[in-house]
Amino acid sequence: MNPLLRIDLNERLYLRDPQDTVLGRRLVAESVKLIDEIGLEQFTFKKLALRMESTEASLYRYFENKHRLLVYLVSWYWAWLRYQIRFHTHNVPDAAQRLRLILGIFTRAHHDDPSTTPLDEAALYRIVVNEASKVYLTHDVDEDNQAGLFREYKRLVAEVAAVVTELAPAYPFPRALVSTLVEAARKQHFFARHLPGLTDAQNPDSQEQDLYRFLESLAFGALR
Repeated sequence: MNPLLRIDLNERLYLRDPQDTVLGRRLVAESVKLIDEIGLEQFTFKKLALRMESTEASLYRYFENKHRLLVYLVSWYWAWLRYQIRFHTHNVPDAAQRLRLILGIFTRAHHDDPSTTPLDEAALYRIVVNEASKVYLTHDVDEDNQAGLFREYKRLVAEVAAVVTELAPAYPFPRALVSTLVEAARKQHFFARHLPGLTDAQNPDSQEQDLYRFLESLAFGALR
């Protein structure tokens, strides 16, 4: 992670903030690469320690288990997405144009940002696409929610929902619409890669454009 881009997350996600040490930053960067390569089910701290030429015990000082690590990674992504949205829309006065820019960010979010090296956002986005539902589809979801582990996702939805409300003050479902758009962007990428019969965005050359057009029609169709 670029030290100039520090994203502070809920301290309950970790035992020790990985951004504070070289080992912690390596843990985050290498875990993104390894989970992207082998998937969460096959991922273990033992495998990560071998990859890093470190020890399991040293990694467990940062995260109590791989689920908390996954929640941390996905939360980091949502916070980074909020940063991207603020950066690209803060000088745009028109709410409709801001919403269109946001939809574009949703569909282009799987590209790597070299400014945050060594964290690979492209790999992290693939993790979000493939694994993010596992963050909250658990038996302990209510306890995790009470602990604030989904704070970054809620903040992202709330900030975009504010744009929706500015554009259409009478629209009664801004958060429902935004969370649907975020999930649709993620799941349509997953479907295109793994279950193409469930999406129309199948052509790799036009996938981003097709997905953007779908999200735009979904959002502005609802707001009309």
